[in-house]
Amino acid sequence: MGSPTKDKNSQVDFLKHRLNMFLDVLDAINPEDTDIDDIDRLLSMLDDMESKCREFNNRGEVSESV
Repeated sequence: MGSPTKDKNSQVDFLKHRLNMFLDVLDAINPEDTDIDDIDRLLSMLDDMESKCREFNNRGEVSESV
C-alpha cells in the first residue's frame, strides 16, 4: 500500500482516477454477457469509492479541528 493521501488535491486526483477506472469497467461490460457477479463487482467499486470519500471527509474534519 502507498502512503495516506492527505492534501485535498491528491484526494480529488485519487477519486478521479478511481471513478475513471469504474467508467472503463462499465464501458467494457457487454450487457448481453453480464451476470450477477459483474454487478456485484461494480457495486463493490462504488462502495469502495464511497468509503474513500467518507475517509477523506473525516480527515478534513480532524485536521480542521486541530
